[in-house]
Amino acid sequence: MAAPGGLAEAAVAVLAAAEPPDKLRLTEAAAAAWQDGRITKVGRADPPARPARPARPLLVPPREVPRRRIGRDPAGRIALLHALAHIELNAIDLAWDLIARFGSGEGGSELPRAFFDDWCRVAADEARHFGLLSARLGELGAAYGDLPAHDGLWEAARATSGDLLARLAVVPLVLEARGLDVTPGMIDKLRRAGDPASAAILEVIYREEITHVAAGERWFAFLCRGQGASPGPTWEILVRRHFKGLLKPPFNDEARRAAGMSPDVYGYFTGFGS
Repeated sequence: MAAPGGLAEAAVAVLAAAEPPDKLRLTEAAAAAWQDGRITKVGRADPPARPARPARPLLVPPREVPRRRIGRDPAGRIALLHALAHIELNAIDLAWDLIARFGSGEGGSELPRAFFDDWCRVAADEARHFGLLSARLGELGAAYGDLPAHDGLWEAARATSGDLLARLAVVPLVLEARGLDVTPGMIDKLRRAGDPASAAILEVIYREEITHVAAGERWFAFLCRGQGASPGPTWEILVRRHFKGLLKPPFNDEARRAAGMSPDVYGYFTGFGS
């Protein structure tokens, strides 16, 4: 990849790519160029209001997405893997949108290189996860786009588009942390359904998502310290303000602790907003 004007420009190029293979290719190239020094500055670029998307899948309200009953019938497993692939595709864009939207301009000079190291790594991980899930769908006779999906993750991005702290509070520390809670159960069900190949993919995703939540926790705390704010109360305020929904137990306390999250914070808000 020839070095573009900066990392923000490379991020916007990913966001502008509608087709998943292009999004994956550009992600891998941009993350590698940042890591090996071919991109040396963040620079400025205006991210789109929403990323480009392929014509399929059809986006519908969450209640209209097919239910994911995991069993010997491959249809339920295909529905699960399709939903997870859609999450990972959104996660690629969320990482690049964070870099492009918040990495330069007001407050951007306060972000160290390690911040961008982390989110480039996250973007590359999410792209690899999508590739694994997409390939597995192909092995089961399906493809990404075959089933409808919902736009809930990007709604969360839009709700936090003006505040980096809010973005970190909601996306990694609520939505991705929820993935840590539910993925072990999915893995067990896939094993019982006789699908160790799909279970193995989810095990890879699960381990790496712990590091993504940890990045969110680390940079949320860093920014709070810079503002002289306490992370726990600040997280409460931002989640109440920007997240529509509940924090639903049971929580995977072991994985959340591994990511640096404190049960004293998230456990206190079980059922908040009800």
